[in-house]
Amino acid sequence: MKNTNHYDLNSRKEGDIDPFARLRIKLGAITNKIKSVCIADWANKLISVAEPAGRVTMSRQLIQDAESEFNSLTVLSANLWHDWPRFRNIEQRLEAFARMVEHEKADLLLLQEIARTQTFKVDSWLADRLGMSYVYSRSNGSEKIGFEEGLGVFSRFPLVRQPYIRQVSRIANPFVRRMALGAEVETPCGRILAFSVHLGLLRKQNAHQLEELHYWISRLSGNRSVVIGGDFNVSEKSHQIRRVRTFWQDTYRLAQAHGQSHTHTVKWPWGNKLLRQRIDYIFLQQGTPVFNVLDVRHLDPVGGLHSDHRAVIARLEPILVPA
Repeated sequence: MKNTNHYDLNSRKEGDIDPFARLRIKLGAITNKIKSVCIADWANKLISVAEPAGRVTMSRQLIQDAESEFNSLTVLSANLWHDWPRFRNIEQRLEAFARMVEHEKADLLLLQEIARTQTFKVDSWLADRLGMSYVYSRSNGSEKIGFEEGLGVFSRFPLVRQPYIRQVSRIANPFVRRMALGAEVETPCGRILAFSVHLGLLRKQNAHQLEELHYWISRLSGNRSVVIGGDFNVSEKSHQIRRVRTFWQDTYRLAQAHGQSHTHTVKWPWGNKLLRQRIDYIFLQQGTPVFNVLDVRHLDPVGGLHSDHRAVIARLEPILVPA
């Protein structure tokens, strides 16, 4: 049994003024006067892409035996690579990903680049395939152009309250947004917050987005534990990742203190490898309940690649604190 709700949330921080609001209104008024159906249709599509993020879908499934044999919380973060506009082998890649999730018995999925087209919605496909509750929010694109992509938090435990959404990128460019999406999850060991994140490529903007992300989450979390997973688009040697480790735990480095590993490979046009980096992370902000990091690994599905990124999986053991 499934219960689906839609929310229109404000993704911008207090005091932010949308500099394109008037432009959209004027462009909309002009298109209403234009007699050319083709030009008006093109303008309306352009306006839809520039619309602020904030439309959120939350679908709750009645999950059976979710608490059976609970010893640890298994969190998996993955960039699913929408591959717009070709969407190569998307259903085969998703099936490989779903099998990996089942094999690893993941409880919580923090996903990026979830695609929606006119004929296929990755969020609902995954939820039905895995039997999970989820929340999805658009980041970029628009249904009116036949493609959008966004973030998702999927859970085999109940999702409670309304989700949280924040545009962490500056709003000067209305056509490209960097977002964070959060949900409250009622786990057998207590309620936690879970966030999926996708940050920008440019180093200076990336650092600003990470600062905004930390400030926002610190205001929401209270004394609850928080897991933050996603494609941070910056290597662990960067200044901002070194800084973020001063207030969040880098779960991979807690489990794997030494050695090199990567989650993304940049290739030359002819296929040779140019650069390998670890840019996908699962961070932990300790609160209540307290967790011990048991194991963290980078994964590829056995039956074929699911993405151009490797997934990150973390197993977290709740620590019983005497009352």
